Amino acid sequence: MSIAVVILNWNGKKLLETFLPSVVKYSKEAQIYVVDNASTDDSLSFLNTKYPNIKTISNTYNAGYAGGYNQGLKHIKEDIYILLNNDVLVSKNWLNPIIKTFKNQKDVAIVQPKILDYNKPEYFEYAGAAGGFLDLWAYPYCRGRIFDTLERDNGQYDEDVHIFWASGACLAIKRKVFWAIGAFDEKYFAHQEEIDLCWRAYNHGFKAWYTHLSCVYHLGGGTLNAFQPQKTFLNFRNSIFNIAKNMTSPWFVLIVLGRLILDALACVRFLFKGQFRHIGAVLRAHLSFYKHSPKIIKKRKKHFKNLKYYSIFSIVFEYFILGKKQYDKLI
Repeated sequence: MSIAVVILNWNGKKLLETFLPSVVKYSKEAQIYVVDNASTDDSLSFLNTKYPNIKTISNTYNAGYAGGYNQGLKHIKEDIYILLNNDVLVSKNWLNPIIKTFKNQKDVAIVQPKILDYNKPEYFEYAGAAGGFLDLWAYPYCRGRIFDTLERDNGQYDEDVHIFWASGACLAIKRKVFWAIGAFDEKYFAHQEEIDLCWRAYNHGFKAWYTHLSCVYHLGGGTLNAFQPQKTFLNFRNSIFNIAKNMTSPWFVLIVLGRLILDALACVRFLFKGQFRHIGAVLRAHLSFYKHSPKIIKKRKKHFKNLKYYSIFSIVFEYFILGKKQYDKLI
């Protein structure tokens, strides 16, 4: 089983200087690739000078996370892709638990390690934590992170379990499965494309898995931080894309209508917090969805199995009304 650690980079020389040494030191089992998304800094010259053993792939333009990886992965033939953000510090022996999972569990196509916060390593990190799930309305949440509440890692999620989606910050996937289910949807550009990918894999009968024995540390916000309206726009729009593409008929229409109400409540919250540009971002997200919905709906498969994708009815209700801020309070 051959392994490729694939890092997508866009103007990230400083991040590569900080985080790449750990990847090189602790990834002897893999071939490391950097897919460069048409950077305008000197990332490539830095890599060619300092890390001649790392293979670089140069994209012709910045196609975002989804398109950037799709372009680069076409040139990589290893059996397993491990997609790794350029702002992730890996730990000793991080690869072996991932490799063992693929070898021992033939129905598992996607694996995520434990993802902790680089700046506060005793806490889980926002993007993925200990594995992701969805509620009925396709709002994502994680073991260790619900909305903006991050849990301290006290070993409460130190067991290997099935999850619904794995974080794009560090996502391992079988190459044949990645291409068989259609790769990343480039319409997303960035954010939640990994949820779409995992949902499609689930609809095809493949499973995602979390292994606590592998641990990485994510800085987060390297491209778009949480306070930028563009990130709000992409998260809200792409979440509705996920519903329209992957949910069984006819319920996806009702869920989209329900999201109108729930996302309107999110706008009220932004209003009280004085984040007016984020209100506009949510409105733009819905308008963008309606604009692109004919093409998105065409991507739906004609024969979905009646698969239950959600774990709870509403994470919004559990979190904001019932005050359940931790994953273990939900189950």
